[in-house]
Amino acid sequence: MVQFNQKVIPAARSIKDFERLMRTGAEYVVMLQLHLSQAKFVANLAKQHGVKVLMHADLIQGLRPDEHGAQFLCQEVRPAGLISTHAQVVATAKKRELIAVQRIFLLDSQSLETSYRVVQSVHPDCIEVLPGVLTDVIREVVANTKIPVLAGGFIRTVEDVDRALDAGAVGVTSSDSDLWNYGR
Repeated sequence: MVQFNQKVIPAARSIKDFERLMRTGAEYVVMLQLHLSQAKFVANLAKQHGVKVLMHADLIQGLRPDEHGAQFLCQEVRPAGLISTHAQVVATAKKRELIAVQRIFLLDSQSLETSYRVVQSVHPDCIEVLPGVLTDVIREVVANTKIPVLAGGFIRTVEDVDRALDAGAVGVTSSDSDLWNYGR
């Protein structure tokens, strides 16, 4: 089982932010948006700094978030893990022994039920729940899945971070640089 030893897992939206994160001492970082041609550079830079990068496969320009795209990332880029809303991407990452994070967007009770079915079929290493401020839902997802949960989206303050952690999340993903060093 994956262990996140930091309250906030910084999420970079640009190469500039990612390079900045290499100097923070974070064990894990998320790379949100990049072009496919930058993927190897990002993975190699992370490895040079002893950082584990989780790439959001759905947000890589020039790559389809499907099984073939995931195979390419797993074989050629080799990040520490992949994050995706697509079950086949998560399943491929898991099969290739990368950290597999199923991202779920919760809009209503129907999307939650659909997410449970996907999680049950894929068995990801971790679930990222968005929006991360839905603490009652985080509690429910943790209880129903027994899979580590990350909270993401609309986490704006240290109080939001603490509420998500108190609800059972093992960490919070955030692109807000003011939160990146919280809890370390």
